[in-house]
Amino acid sequence: MSVIRLPLVVDDAGVRRRVEQLFSAMWQVKRAVQRDARDVVDAYWAGDVRRERDVKAWRADLGLSRTGLEHRAYRHLERSVWLSDHVSKALVMHQADEVFTGVARHLHPDASGRRAGRPRTGTWWEYTRIPGRARSHTTDRKWETFRLHGTLAGHLDTFRHPGLPPSVTTPAQAAGLAPGMRVLAQPRRLPAPARPTGRIPTHARGRARGRAATWFDHTGPLTVVFAGGPTGCGEIVLPIRLPQGAGRWPYLLHYLNDPGLWHKIDLVRRRDPAAPGGWAYEAHLMVLGPGYASTATGTRRRQAAALERVGGVDGNVSNLAVVSLPATLDPDDGDVRSDRITLTQQEQHALATGRKKARGRQRALDRSRRATNPRHYRRSRRQQARHERRQAAGLPAKTVMVPAGPRRTTEAGKPQQAYRRDTVSTSFRTLRARHSAAAASAAEASRHRAKKIAATLVAAHGPNLTVEDCDIRTWFRLWGRACSATTPGRLITALAAECTATGGRLLRASTFTTALSQHCLCGRRVTKSLRQRTHYCDPAEGGCGLKGDRDLISAALAAFTTLTDPDDPATARLDHTRARAAQILFAQGLQEALTESTAPQSAPPGRTHAAAEPRGNTLPRQRTAPARRNAGPCTVATPEETRPAPKRHKAHAGTTRPHTGRPRTHIRDKS
Repeated sequence: MSVIRLPLVVDDAGVRRRVEQLFSAMWQVKRAVQRDARDVVDAYWAGDVRRERDVKAWRADLGLSRTGLEHRAYRHLERSVWLSDHVSKALVMHQADEVFTGVARHLHPDASGRRAGRPRTGTWWEYTRIPGRARSHTTDRKWETFRLHGTLAGHLDTFRHPGLPPSVTTPAQAAGLAPGMRVLAQPRRLPAPARPTGRIPTHARGRARGRAATWFDHTGPLTVVFAGGPTGCGEIVLPIRLPQGAGRWPYLLHYLNDPGLWHKIDLVRRRDPAAPGGWAYEAHLMVLGPGYASTATGTRRRQAAALERVGGVDGNVSNLAVVSLPATLDPDDGDVRSDRITLTQQEQHALATGRKKARGRQRALDRSRRATNPRHYRRSRRQQARHERRQAAGLPAKTVMVPAGPRRTTEAGKPQQAYRRDTVSTSFRTLRARHSAAAASAAEASRHRAKKIAATLVAAHGPNLTVEDCDIRTWFRLWGRACSATTPGRLITALAAECTATGGRLLRASTFTTALSQHCLCGRRVTKSLRQRTHYCDPAEGGCGLKGDRDLISAALAAFTTLTDPDDPATARLDHTRARAAQILFAQGLQEALTESTAPQSAPPGRTHAAAEPRGNTLPRQRTAPARRNAGPCTVATPEETRPAPKRHKAHAGTTRPHTGRPRTHIRDKS
């Protein structure tokens, strides 16, 4: 399955009010079901005796099941007076199913033995998606919630650009145009299409009959329709605005040209301060088919799959190092290639600028909150000193409009009033929306950069790579700011996805059984502290004399890692024989590749670090107390000695797990 995002037009004030009421009603339903689920889960864990005696019977008595939560949601709908005016029973049922998904992750551990946290109640600002129900593929014309009507050809006929050649009459012909041409000319205020009227002739039992026209007979522009609740105020019709350039039509043709593949629609909103009402709305259409890949992407992946190379990846806080060699270890089949991906001067400048703007918005939000809620904040020491001086001099006290002191708290250290109950101004809400939109834009740009870098690395080094199985949570504890700038986990995740799409795999090797950063290609163990970024195998101590970048050498050693079970990183072992053979066969070429990047063409221009850029472009490594303590010499095992990897569950770099606590965002506002 794959998903396409379709922007919805909600310019009309009446339609926008109904959509906002729909989101408000569904949030009330979800909050009520979440509270019920939390109470039932607490009762489930409190009943130790019943749970030990018969856990299934105890869950059935509590109604702790998908069906039980659905019936609770139905009761909320039936007891309410106003919910039925906005939502349908199908929407309520599917919302309860989504809540139970989180409850199931809490009750049942995953393969690694981890459970999700206790179910919690979300906030209004976190509620951004109304799940829809899938259409029936056995019963014709059966969509129980949100429905997509119209055709791509009808959209092209209705909003055809005047400059489009007359020979282009179908979406397939429009997809073959040059990317610079315009296909559609949609007006600024896109009108909602009218419901079909009249009678549709039918033939039953040999007689000509007729039926009333419905939305299923609509063949014009693409439109999302919601029928509303049982006693609703009519249908909600939301027109779709498609990209107008010819470069996006192959993408649209892949998803929208065959209505038989349309499966389910979720109504999604996102913060957009420029949109009317402060929210932009989208329809996420799930399609029964693979995702779209352009012709250029398919060609690049086929060429990368044909590369008979093996490589290693070393993910670091400030860079990503990749080294690859021919799989045959024959110099005639290719040379050694290496890449180091770091932040350029332009990217560091853009990050610094973005952080400065974010700090300015945070200060403005704090000033606005203090100005509208002055009685919940204390004076600063400077303001208090001025107040005492005026009081001692007999002068009247000045009114402090913006107190700069801490928040007034109780004896337990909690705020006397919750942040969500504060009075906020309209400018505060607008600025908060801008801050949220900027954070979302930065995250999307980071994801796009990671995908672009992964595509170029796989195209140069092949899809068969190995990376260390590192615990990225430790990185964020020590170097959180640097990790958020370089996003090593996101880069490794994108690299794993690109390797899989190309036909290979990104394997993970345990650091306990390989210790890549502490070994040399010759098999000798060379102890290095975290602050030592250069590898040197001293000949005076029996070494081979290899000298190079620590990260590149770790990446090269990862290429010679073998796994007994590809799904178990603990079965990884270093093949010192093949590593030493490669060192002898490639000799000078390997030495040069491990000193600096030898394949700068694989990095996107202007986005990654190349060999011509100085090493000063990398982020400064933060010295911490553990790093200083580990800088001294220590006793280590010989290369022949191995130790089993401990059985502990880790969230390695590039792995996404359901977060059990409050989701982390760039917004520090607590309202």
